[in-house]
Amino acid sequence: MEKRVRDCIVQKTAETLIRASTTFRADKKSVYKRAIEKETNARSKWVLETILDNAIVAEKNQSPLCDDTGIPHLFLEVGKGKAVSGEMLDAIQEGVAVGLRKLPGRPMAIMGNSMQRLDQSGGLDDDPAAVQIAPIIIRTISEETIRLHILMQGGGPAIRGKTYRVFHHHSVETVINEVVEWAGEAVKQLGCTPCTLAIGIGRSQLEATALMTEAQVYGCYDLQNDLESEITARVNESGIGPLGLGGSTSVLATFLRVGPQRASGVRIVCIRPCCCFEPRHASVEFEEA
Repeated sequence: MEKRVRDCIVQKTAETLIRASTTFRADKKSVYKRAIEKETNARSKWVLETILDNAIVAEKNQSPLCDDTGIPHLFLEVGKGKAVSGEMLDAIQEGVAVGLRKLPGRPMAIMGNSMQRLDQSGGLDDDPAAVQIAPIIIRTISEETIRLHILMQGGGPAIRGKTYRVFHHHSVETVINEVVEWAGEAVKQLGCTPCTLAIGIGRSQLEATALMTEAQVYGCYDLQNDLESEITARVNESGIGPLGLGGSTSVLATFLRVGPQRASGVRIVCIRPCCCFEPRHASVEFEEA
């Protein structure tokens, strides 16, 4: 790979990570504005307004949306006529490190061997770039391009998330009822609401989690299918509201991806109650690689 191309990938990746960490997408700003307009609970309305104001300031100053700057999760789309090399992946990882230092990301990496990392006795690495990326998800696309999506995933939603089986009983309603029950519990415990529910339904824990991540990449606040709208509406009936203060906006939207299924009595469901700032997502295309 030419140095010029490598440097471009590093720079674009770093810029994308910073944009994901500091900026609300246009559709997310719109859904917050709609929620503010319809919210009748004065305290909850103030929370929604404050979150949106915070996002506007963060974008202007290129500062993190949240103190928990998150773990980088990468989703790579590869056109059928394109190729991804080890050099390219290495350049992307370098770009992530550059972005984490420039942001700056919060130092969160624990040093040491397996046991020391588990009990945190190895100590904290002061370098924000020591936070390693999660395993990269790769998908093929019909477009002739290579597109990188970066998601910055915080700890709170991971703590409240759940991946488990649902006995479907040959009924979509049974699956959705279980999802709504899980979501209600997660949203109540999350704290940083309103949230966006990211849900993946697959054949295994790995596939369901990948689909949940994919839901965050492709989800749109301005375009919700019937199942997504139903889940959002039913969880909002709980009245949990922003920061648990009550009101009509506990969930802004639901992003749902249903993958291939096997002839089985169960469906594996992964749900992540993304906090009020998530999904923190941005993407970039690499013209040369």
